[in-house]
Amino acid sequence: MHPKLRAILSKTCAQIKRELPTFIATSFGCFIVAFGIMALTVPYKFPDSGISGIAVLSNYAFSISPAWVVAFANAALLLWGLKELPKRFIIWTVYSVSLLTVLLKLMENIPHPDLKELLLVAILAGVVKGLGGGLVIRSGSSLGGTDILVVAMRRRYGIEVGKFTFYINLFILSASIPLVGLEGALYGLVSIFCNGVVMDNVLKSFDRRRQVFVISNEPESVSNFVIKELHRGVTLLHGEGGYTKQPRKVILCLLTPRQTVELKRFLAQKDPTAFMVVSDAAEVVGKGFKSWHHHI
Repeated sequence: MHPKLRAILSKTCAQIKRELPTFIATSFGCFIVAFGIMALTVPYKFPDSGISGIAVLSNYAFSISPAWVVAFANAALLLWGLKELPKRFIIWTVYSVSLLTVLLKLMENIPHPDLKELLLVAILAGVVKGLGGGLVIRSGSSLGGTDILVVAMRRRYGIEVGKFTFYINLFILSASIPLVGLEGALYGLVSIFCNGVVMDNVLKSFDRRRQVFVISNEPESVSNFVIKELHRGVTLLHGEGGYTKQPRKVILCLLTPRQTVELKRFLAQKDPTAFMVVSDAAEVVGKGFKSWHHHI
């Protein structure tokens, strides 16, 4: 085989291997979101957020398939924000939107659970869609819709994401009242809230780490324990005691919750006078944690 062809094949195989987890997570997440919309939102005439919200309202008002609204609206938004969005984001968003469109169409006649308690349905719908959306976003992809609009507007005009998204969803919920009634809109609000909470927790649960600072009389022993036993890196910061004015080494490391407990046990035995500070790290990107290629 020609060396250049071999190099191309090798690079392609490496790229496929690197993107395979994204493909699996995105596909599964799209399936869950589609199920949440077609089995737990549309049958009960709940409003939704973003482009999905416009899609279900179009279905209630004009009997238009949500699949077509999702497809055409996202195509228009992608074309509008093409210059502002990263290449990888665009490719995976096109795949997610295409798959979601197909799944929404296939699930139009899917049997749905016949639940009488609408509050329970609203909560369940939010949980299901939040789980699916969280998997998609964590993979570095997107379900399109307001994600495209928000990313492009933030890059172009520096608009605050949270406020912009809130106002969009507030407008969609207000527009839904004549179609689903005030009670239905309130159920939709509950569902959207649950969606956001679950999505945030899905994103955090996969990347949950503890940021740990340790001030110890045995900094070398603590460092060696973290490196050799917990298989994590450490950073030594050079500090000074505010009262004693003595130089002290401060150990900084990022651990899982289980590893944090193991370090506590080690300190309790090795240096009971040690000082340890533990806080949650919302996200950790770099070698040994989340890969940077999700952000390219």
